[in-house]
Amino acid sequence: MDKSELEHESAPTDLRIHTNDKIESGSNQSEPSTAVAPQYTTLADPRPNNNGPFSFTTDQLMALYDPKDPEKLDEYGGIPSILAGLHANPTKGLSTPHNKPLASVVTSDEKVVEDHHQPAADQSVTFEDREQYFGRNVLPKRKPKTIFQLMWMALQEKILILLLIAAVVSVGLGIYEDYGMKEHKKEVRYDRNYNQVSNEDAKISWVEGVAILFAVMIVVLVGSVNDYQKEAQFRKLNAKKEDREVKALRNGETVLISVYDIVVGDVLHLEPGDVISADGIYLGGHNLKCDESAMTGESDAVKKVTHEEYKRLEEAEHASAHEHAPLHTNHEGIEVIKEQSHALHGVDPFIISGSKVLEGVGLYVVTGVGENSFHGRTMMSLRTEAEDTPLQTKLNGLAEQIAKLGSLAALIMLIVLFIRFFISFKDSIPEGSEIATRLVDILIACVTVVVVAVPEGLPLAVTLALAFATTRMLKDNNLVRVLAACETMGNATTICSDKTGTLTQNRMTVVAGTLGLKTRFVADSAEGDANKRTSSAINKNAVAISQLVSSVPAPVTQLMHEAIAVNSSAFESEDDKGNLSFIGSKTEVALLDFSKKIGGADYRQLREASPVVHLYPFSSERKSMATIVQMGPNKFRLHAKGASEIIMKRCDKVLQISSAADQASSSEKDGEITQLELNGELQTQIHKTIISYATQSLRTIGIAYRDFESWPPANVQLNADGEVPFSAVAEDGLTLIGVVGIEDPLRDGVPEAVLACQRAGVFVRMVTGDNILTAKSIATQCGIYTQGGIIMEGPKFRALSEEEMDAVIPRLQVLARSSPEDKKILVGRLKAQGEIVAVTGDGTNDGPALKLSDVGFSMGIAGTEVAKEASAIILMDDNFSSIVKAILWGRAVNDAVKKFLQFQLTVNVTAVILTLVTAVVSKDQKAVMSAVQLLWVNLIMDTLAALALATDPPTMDLLDRQPEPRTAPLISFTMWKMILGQSILQLVIVFVLEYAGMSILNYNQVPVNVNAIIEAAIQASIATNPGTSQDTIRNNITNDITNAYLGFKEQEISTMVFNTFVFLQIFNEVNCRRLDNRLNIFAGVLKNTYFMVIFVIMVVFQIIIVEFGGEAFKTEKINRVQWAICVVLGLLSLPVGVIIRLIPDELFGGLKDWVNNTHVNDGRLPAFDAYPGKQDVGRANSIPASITSNRTNSISSGSNVYPGREGLVWNSAITKARSELSVFKSIRGGRLSTDSERSNSAIHAAAVVPSLVATSVGAGWAPNRGRSTPGNSSSQVNLSNSSPRNSMTGSRRGTGQSMVRPSTPLATSTPPASGAVNTSTSS
Repeated sequence: MDKSELEHESAPTDLRIHTNDKIESGSNQSEPSTAVAPQYTTLADPRPNNNGPFSFTTDQLMALYDPKDPEKLDEYGGIPSILAGLHANPTKGLSTPHNKPLASVVTSDEKVVEDHHQPAADQSVTFEDREQYFGRNVLPKRKPKTIFQLMWMALQEKILILLLIAAVVSVGLGIYEDYGMKEHKKEVRYDRNYNQVSNEDAKISWVEGVAILFAVMIVVLVGSVNDYQKEAQFRKLNAKKEDREVKALRNGETVLISVYDIVVGDVLHLEPGDVISADGIYLGGHNLKCDESAMTGESDAVKKVTHEEYKRLEEAEHASAHEHAPLHTNHEGIEVIKEQSHALHGVDPFIISGSKVLEGVGLYVVTGVGENSFHGRTMMSLRTEAEDTPLQTKLNGLAEQIAKLGSLAALIMLIVLFIRFFISFKDSIPEGSEIATRLVDILIACVTVVVVAVPEGLPLAVTLALAFATTRMLKDNNLVRVLAACETMGNATTICSDKTGTLTQNRMTVVAGTLGLKTRFVADSAEGDANKRTSSAINKNAVAISQLVSSVPAPVTQLMHEAIAVNSSAFESEDDKGNLSFIGSKTEVALLDFSKKIGGADYRQLREASPVVHLYPFSSERKSMATIVQMGPNKFRLHAKGASEIIMKRCDKVLQISSAADQASSSEKDGEITQLELNGELQTQIHKTIISYATQSLRTIGIAYRDFESWPPANVQLNADGEVPFSAVAEDGLTLIGVVGIEDPLRDGVPEAVLACQRAGVFVRMVTGDNILTAKSIATQCGIYTQGGIIMEGPKFRALSEEEMDAVIPRLQVLARSSPEDKKILVGRLKAQGEIVAVTGDGTNDGPALKLSDVGFSMGIAGTEVAKEASAIILMDDNFSSIVKAILWGRAVNDAVKKFLQFQLTVNVTAVILTLVTAVVSKDQKAVMSAVQLLWVNLIMDTLAALALATDPPTMDLLDRQPEPRTAPLISFTMWKMILGQSILQLVIVFVLEYAGMSILNYNQVPVNVNAIIEAAIQASIATNPGTSQDTIRNNITNDITNAYLGFKEQEISTMVFNTFVFLQIFNEVNCRRLDNRLNIFAGVLKNTYFMVIFVIMVVFQIIIVEFGGEAFKTEKINRVQWAICVVLGLLSLPVGVIIRLIPDELFGGLKDWVNNTHVNDGRLPAFDAYPGKQDVGRANSIPASITSNRTNSISSGSNVYPGREGLVWNSAITKARSELSVFKSIRGGRLSTDSERSNSAIHAAAVVPSLVATSVGAGWAPNRGRSTPGNSSSQVNLSNSSPRNSMTGSRRGTGQSMVRPSTPLATSTPPASGAVNTSTSS
C-alpha cells in the first residue's frame, strides 16, 4: 500500500497563530512572510534514540506535566524540538490519505533540518508506530470478572454457605445409612403395583443432599449469568458514554475525529466548553484560559501562553524583581531580600488532560494520551467499583429487614422442632445415625426458610431493570451516564428546557433581515408559492435574498461578508457521504450559508486576507462575541455579533444604504461606506424591526463593526493579563451593519411531547437566552405558555427576593433573555420547594445548573464537553421528545422494581408461614414442601421473576399518573392490598389441600380395584402360608396395602400442594404486571418476549420436576385430573386479583393515607393535581383552581386560609386588611358584632371599601394597570390568579367540575420588550 507523507512545513519561531483561520479552519495556506524557519536547538542533554523513530519517551514527556516544568521544556529544546522529535506539523497536523485507514498513514519531514540529534528526515512514522511507542488514547480496560469469579462471589453468602454445609452433612449421613450401616431395619414396602419390595434395594438416603447441592449451584449459576450479562451491557454503555469527537488538524484541514483516535503528534483545537482529552503543549491562539482545579486543585483559571511568550514574561518579571528587590522581615526580625519564585503564577504553556477550557481558542500539540497522560494516570489510580443507586440502596435495606424477619421465623421453627424432637425421646431413644439424620433434616428445613425469606432478587431486579432500561434508552437517544438518574427521572415534577435545538430543530436559516435602516430582505419562496413573510407589514417592500446583492452597494455586501466570515469559528467539511457542509455553531453556520447563498467570497479567502489580532469568544454573559482583524497599515477593525437588542445598545451609528436610484453614484465613491448617527428615533425604528422579527418566532442577530487606528487602541487601560478588556472596545462606539432573522423551526412532535409531560404531571418551563417576544412565540407554539402563565426576563427574575421568587415560580412558564446563572437560581428555588427538577443545558456555563438539578440533560450534538460531564443523561439527538422517553423509562424502572417487590413479598409471606406452620404441626417435624422444592420456588421468585418483571417495556399509560413524591413509600397501599389478598388466597388453598385434600378428593376410601388387589394378595398368601391363621393374613395384608395406598395418595397430595403453590406463583406473576387498580393485566404482554419465554420455561420445568423429579424433589407422578386441579387452583390468582382491585382503596380511609405517607398540602409548595383528559391538557379553563378546589393555593401561605373558606385564597394585602379588620371588630364589639349576620349588606360593604383599599396599598398591593404593552416596562407581578399548574389541572382530590376548553383564543397583547413580567391573565 502506498504511504502518504506528512509535510513538515517551516513554522514560525513565535508560534502565535496569526489568523483566526489557522485556529478554527486549519487552512493549509502558507504562513505570512514574517514567519521564519524554526531554529531547532541542539538538545542540552543528548539522549540515545531508544524510542524508535521518536526523540522522546512517554516518561520524559510526562515529566513536563507532573509537576509542570517549563525549565525541562527548555532542556528538551523548546517547542520546535518537541515538534521535530514527535514528527508533528503545527500548520497541517498529521497527514492521512483520503479514504484510507489511519494505520496506513506515515509522516516524514519535507525540509531537512541540519540537526543530528533529530530523527532522520526520511524516516517513516506510521500511526501504528505512534500507538506502539506512546499508546492509544484509551485507558486499559478493567479486566471483567469471569463467570467463575462471579459464581465464587455469589457463594460467599453466609446463608448459602450454611445450606451447603448442611447439604454436605446430609449427603454424608445418607451415604453412611445406605452403605455404612451393617444392618438395615427391614420393613414391608410396596411399589405402585402393590408388589412387595425390600427397602434394602432403595439406597436413596443421599439423594436429597445432592439435590440441595445441585439446586444451590443452579441458583448461583443463574444469578451469576445475569450479573455477567449486566456487566457486559454496562461496559458497552460506558464505552459509548466516554466516546466523543474533537476538532483536529489533519492534512491541513480541520476535521472531527473520535477521542479514541487521538495520537501523540496530533494538533488539536481548543474551544470554550471543551474537556481536554490529552496532554500537550500550547502552540498559539487567543486568550485561552483553562480550569485545572479538578487536576491540580488550583481554583483560579490558568492562562495559556506559548513557551516563547512564557519565557519573555518570566524574564520581564525576573528583571522587575531584581530592580525593586522587595524586602520583608523574617521570623528573626531581620530584613532580607524576598526570594523570587522561578515560576509565573497562573500562566504556563502546558495543556493538562481532564481540565476544561473556560474561554478563548487555541491549538496544541498532543504529547501524552491514555494512561500516559496526566488525567489517565489519575483515573487509573482512582478506579473503583460502581456505587449502588438510591433505589438499590433502599431495596438492600428492605431486603435486610425481610431477611431478619425470615431468620426470626426460622429460629422459632428451629427451637420448636428441636423441643418436639427431644420430647419424643420419652418413648424410645432412636439410633445415633437416625438422631443425626433428623437433626440435619431440621437444620436444612430451617436454613431453607431463611434462604426463601432472603429476597436476593430485590437488588437483582433493580440491576436488571436498569441494565434493560439503559440499553433500550440508548436506542431512544438517551445515553445514561448516571444510573440513579434513570430512576429519578420517572418522578420528575418539572422540566426546565432550553429552546434552541431542544424544542426547535437547530437547523437555522436566515429567512429575513434588515441592512442599515430600511433595506429589508426575505427568503425566496418555492416556485409558484406566495411568500408568507411578505404579508408582514415590515416586509412589504423587502427583496428576495437572491436579489439582495443587486439591491445593495458592493462595499456594504463586502463588509457584510467580511463580518460574517471573519467573526466565526465554523468551518466547511465533508460529511460521510462526501457532501460539503459547514460545521460549528448553528447560528454561525446559518450566517455562512447565507453569505455563500448570495454569492459571497469564500470564507477562507476572507479570513486569510484579514489576519486576526485578537478574539473575544462568545460569552453567555456578554451575549455576543467579537474578532479584531488587521485591515492594513494603521487600520484595525472589530467585528461584533450577538443578541440584536444587546448589539443595538452598543451602537451609536448605523449604516446608511443608498436607494437603488443612487447606487451608481454611491458605488463610485472609492467604496466609501456612509453612516448615520443612531438617535432615539432611529433606535425606536430598529427596535420595532427586532420586535417584528421576534413575533415571527425568529432569532434576531445584530451585526456591527468598529474601526481603530492601532491595536491595542490608544488611551485604553489593559487588564491584568495585559490584554484589551472587552468592555473598553466592544460595548460602545459600534456601527450597526444590520439585523438578521434566523428561523429555527419547531421540532416535529414537540407540542405533543409537552402535552404528554403535562399529562404526566410534569410542569414544563422554557429557559432561553432569546428575547421575550421570540420566547413567547415559540413557547405558545409548543404549548408551554398557557393562560395565567408568567413570562419574565432573567435580569428581572434575578433581582427578586427569595419570597418573591417563590411566589412567581408556580406560574413562571418562560424565562427569557436568561443567563446560566438565572437557570441555576431557578433550579435552586424549585428544589427548595420540594420539586424534582430536570434541566437541559448545552453550554459550559450550564454546568452548575445541570449539577444542581436532580437530573441534568446535556445535548449530544450541540453540547459542550463540560455540559456533558455535568449531566446525568445525554440527549443524543438534542430532542425534547427524548426527555418524554426518559420519563417513560424512569417510571418503567420504578414500576418494574415495584412489580417484583409485590410478587416477592407475596411468596415470602406464604412460603415462610407455610413452612413454619406445617413443620410445627407435623408429627415428623417435616414441612409441607421439601428443601429442594423450596429452592426451586426460590429460584422462580428471585431470578426468573426478576428477569420477567424487570423487562416490561414502558407504555404511554405511564404518563396518565402524577409523579410520586420523594416521601412516597416503596410499597403503596394498593400493593399491600394485593400482597395480603394473594397471600391469604394462597395460604387458604394450600392449607385446605394439605389438611383436607384427602377427604375432599375422597382419597380416604380404598377404591374397588385396590380391594380386588388386596383380595388376590390374601388368597396368594393363604396358599403359600397354610399354617398361618387366615384372619391374621387378611388383617396384615389389608392393613399393609391400605397403608401403602394411603401413603401413595398422601404423596400425591403433597405433590399437588407443591404443584399448586408453584402455579399460584406463576399466575400471580402475571397478576403483578399491574400495580394499580385497573383490570387489564395482559396489556402489552406479547411485546415482552422475556416474560413470555420465562413463563414457558417455568411451566415446562415444573412439569419435568413433577413428572420426573422423583426422590430428589420428593414428588410423585400425578394424573390429568390432578394436574387440572393444580392449574385451576393456580388460576384463581387472576380472578381473585380482579376482586381485590375492585375493592375501593377509599374504604380503608385513613389507613390508606398512613400507608401512602400522604399529608395535606400546607399551601406553600405546588402540588401536582390530576391532569384532565387529553383534550384539556395544556389549556387552562378560566376558573382559578384556588376557587374550585378544596386545596390551598400553591403560592399562598398557610395562614391565608380561613375556616369556611378553604378554597378561597386571597392576595397577601387583602389578607392583612382582613386580619386588621378582625382585630378592630374584636376591640369595638357592639355594632360590628351585632351586624355580623348582615355582613353582605351593600351599605356595610361600601363602608369597608375605603379601609380595605387604604390598608391594601399600605401592605404593598397595587392595582393591575391593564395588560402589558410594548412600551410598558413595569415589573409588577400579578399573583391574584392561581398557578397554571392548578388552573390546567384542577384539584387532585377532584371538585366535580369539568374542565372546559375556552372557546375564545387566549387574549393577550404583545408583552413589553424589556420583558419585565407578562402575566397574560384573562378575566
